[in-house]
Amino acid sequence: MSNEMFRRVEADPQFKELVARRGRLSLWLSFVVLLAYYAFMAVVAFAPGLLGKPLFDGSTLTIGVPIGAALIAGSWLLTGWYVSRANGEFDQLTHQIVERNTR
Repeated sequence: MSNEMFRRVEADPQFKELVARRGRLSLWLSFVVLLAYYAFMAVVAFAPGLLGKPLFDGSTLTIGVPIGAALIAGSWLLTGWYVSRANGEFDQLTHQIVERNTR
């Protein structure tokens, strides 16, 4: 692509909207994941007894293990959701922008 084409794409209002939407979504998802992980670590550091309780009487598995696993699984699910949107909605918008500005 030529420099002129790059300038046209950058000036396209739909491109600016795409960049803003993608950025907002990635920031929001990053915030959710980091908040969850730091909250988990704060509980481990400042109230370890909460997550150290057994799941049920006689169990060696604590409450913290399934919560930690849920954090990891939740992160994977949020990543999958982002990839799904990126491969669908965002790629479609990108294709429209490129088609409109490369003619």
